[in-house]
Amino acid sequence: MKTRLKRFSVLALVGLLLAMPLAAGAGDNEDDEDHDRARDLHEQGDIRSLSDILAVVRAEVPGDVVAIDLIRREDRWVYRFQVVTPDGRRRIVHVDGRAGSVMRDEGND
Repeated sequence: MKTRLKRFSVLALVGLLLAMPLAAGAGDNEDDEDHDRARDLHEQGDIRSLSDILAVVRAEVPGDVVAIDLIRREDRWVYRFQVVTPDGRRRIVHVDGRAGSVMRDEGND
């Protein structure tokens, strides 16, 4: 009985180890789709380049950009930035993707 339990445990562990790379790469395809969508929107003139928008955000809120999302709000594309300011606070900054202007700046933490 102990031998069977050991074999089962070893097989289960091997199965988990083999499945880990598959699970880790599962989100990569989604990131690729986001980048492709952003590139297509920029080429079509629907949004400004990320470098242009980053310049706007850095001028508005100094600090380190820790996350960027491109989301659809009603009839426009909006860049959503999370910025950690030099004093350690987290700020959320929304920028109109086409106009390049700050829409809303939320001080959170």
